[in-house]
Formats: sequence, C-alpha cells, structure tokens
Amino acid sequence: MKGVEEGVQMGVGDCIQSRRSVRGFLDKPVPPEILERVFTLAQQAPSNCNVQPWKVFVASGAARERIRDGLLRNVAEGVEPNSDFDYPPRFEGEYRKLQIECAVALYSSMNISKEDHEARARAALRNFELFGAPHVAFICMETHFPTTVAVDVGMYAQTLMLAMTANGIGCCAQGSMRTYPDVARAEFGFGENLGVLFGISFGYEDPDVPANATRTVRNSLDGNVTFSE
Repeated sequence: MKGVEEGVQMGVGDCIQSRRSVRGFLDKPVPPEILERVFTLAQQAPSNCNVQPWKVFVASGAARERIRDGLLRNVAEGVEPNSDFDYPPRFEGEYRKLQIECAVALYSSMNISKEDHEARARAALRNFELFGAPHVAFICMETHFPTTVAVDVGMYAQTLMLAMTANGIGCCAQGSMRTYPDVARAEFGFGENLGVLFGISFGYEDPDVPANATRTVRNSLDGNVTFSE
C-alpha cells in the first residue's frame, strides 16, 4: 500500500482482513486533514432511524497528555473503577476459552510467561499509557440509552476503525478507557448524561513493538453463523 500522503486507500475487503489491534505507535501524529477524512467517513455508519447516537471526543497533543497522566495517576493511587456502563465480571464457557487464547497470543508475542506477574502488570499498565498512541478517541452515548442503542455505536466504531485502516492508521479499541470516565469528562467538559463505552487509541504503528506481532484466529463460519433454507 502506498503512503496515505498520496491519498491511496485500501479496498473494504483488504481493510477488514488487515484491521487488528495495534499496541505500539510511532511518535508521529496523524495530520489534521487525514483525521477529518477518517471521522467524516465514519459518520456514514448506520443507526436505527438515523439517530446517530454516538458522541466522540478525540484527544491529541497536550489534551492527550493530560488524559494519560490522569489515568495513570488513578491507577497508581488505587482509585476504584467507576465505569458508566456495566461489564461482565468474567466470561464463561466458549467465550472464556477465546479470551484466554487471546491473552496467550498477546503475552507470547511479548515473551511474557504466565508466572511473570510483574511483567504482566507492566503490560496491563500500557493500556492506560494509551500504548504510546498520539491520539485517543472516547466513544460515548447517553447513559439512559439501552443495549440496543449501544449496538449502533458499535457499528460506528467498526466503521471508524476500518476508515482508519484504509488510511494507514493503526488503532486499538480499549475497554480500559471506560474504567475512569471522569478523566475524559473533566478534559472535555461533557456532562453525566454521557457515558464512556470504550476508547480507541490510534496513530501510526511502530512495527518494532513486540505486541504488534500478535495475531488471533477467528472461529470458522459455522461457529457463529447458521444458514437455513
């Protein structure tokens, strides 16, 4: 693929195949015109009755630094998580198996053993360091909206990440960004009526970061899809 500066974009099939979680970034911000292009494309995401329930807050530069520092301070001080939305305390059955397989793939790529608790803790902290990404987007919706509306926000997020991939931008959707929503709330000034569902750290991938060698395997089609005639 040619550089994004030349305006060459990937086809949708290539974007879907190549999009993955990037957990290490170059110290190189995405130019404003490309940011605008990507987020404008994402606005084409579908939603029920076209209500477009997503509210997105993007931090770069000094704002990104303040958010990162605030998150790390909360972790260091042992502040209790106060997510705006519920999250399952534990996946079970086949979902737990897939979760474990994902963790094994990630830690293996970083050469971190199961017994190395200190290294695992450092790796977990990288979430709150935004993996060194120059930008982070907080994906929000009204706190009174039900799960059915969150589905629309999920479709927006996938559209956004594919638009990023098409423009040569790496990204990582992070549930950890909902852990301390008040950090983003204080930075951007949005009210309690909006809740943080998750965040997306993004920028240009650093290929030398070991975590970026991680690859996960998707289920076969019959593991998730049933056809009937």
